[in-house]
Amino acid sequence: MTKRILVLLIAFYCTTAFSQDFLAEEKSGYREGFISELKTEPKSLNFLLMGDFGRFGQYYQKEVAEQMGKAAMTIDADFTISVGDNFYPNGVQSVSDHQWVSSFESIYKNISLHHNWYVALGNHDYRGNIQAQIDYSKISRRWKMPEKYYSKTFELKNGEKVLMLFMDTNPYIKSYYKPGSDMYDNIIAQDTAAQTLWLKNNLKNNDPSIKWKIVVGHHPLYSGGKRKTSPDTVAFAAQFADIFDQYQVDAYLCGHEHDLQIIKPKGRYTTQFLSGAASEVRPTGITEGTLFSQAEAGFMTFSITATKMLIQTVNASGKIINTSEIKK
Repeated sequence: MTKRILVLLIAFYCTTAFSQDFLAEEKSGYREGFISELKTEPKSLNFLLMGDFGRFGQYYQKEVAEQMGKAAMTIDADFTISVGDNFYPNGVQSVSDHQWVSSFESIYKNISLHHNWYVALGNHDYRGNIQAQIDYSKISRRWKMPEKYYSKTFELKNGEKVLMLFMDTNPYIKSYYKPGSDMYDNIIAQDTAAQTLWLKNNLKNNDPSIKWKIVVGHHPLYSGGKRKTSPDTVAFAAQFADIFDQYQVDAYLCGHEHDLQIIKPKGRYTTQFLSGAASEVRPTGITEGTLFSQAEAGFMTFSITATKMLIQTVNASGKIINTSEIKK
């Protein structure tokens, strides 16, 4: 009985603390709202995961952006990750392309989203000027894409680290090599052998302080959606699923499918988190290893400590539609 009372008191204290924080923020002048049901782990690294977003605010983009702002403020997000297809339908043409304003700057306006955005390239980005997306990193305070593929290490509160590798998955998709396609020139200019070597060398990192390994890319290893049996999806899994398992990649973050999915096939080490519903939504389904699948607009939040990764999926109405976790 005493233990139960203690648990209730702790829960009450946490709820009260959250309420006081929200109230204090509103008293200071903040009026954009919160998602009070969202949780974080104590002393955690917190971020948002989204993708397939840049549609001039149309479809569900504005609604998702509004909830992203509320979520980021609620969990005190450190950064946002985009898994690609940043600008529809044909990427951007330059660093001064108006889509930087119409599909990004004017949409993600909440002050809580003016942190670093770590960005990957999608296939629609390959239809435009991919160098312009890299160069925009020198103009924007928040847009971070130093190269087509790159690494970033984040430090946890206890000094341990999260290693994140941002891939450019596009040149690994064989169907994109069709001569005359609007992606062809960009695709054939890439060196997949060099990128694969880079990926393996980074995943080999034996720094004992690296607690988590996360890979970010656009294309999924697995899907229950539109591309469930696509030769591209099957081939991509054949190229990388074993590599991720070999080097014990904890999570693979991706998009491409316009839905929300969490998949971990039997016998695999890596859990895939697919968050490609930041604007358009398509029907989805299940596949072997599906833990969650929903055809809704939305995004995911991550809260990471040295011992746990907490993932919450949020829809365009601000409702938490799934909670998942990985423990170390």
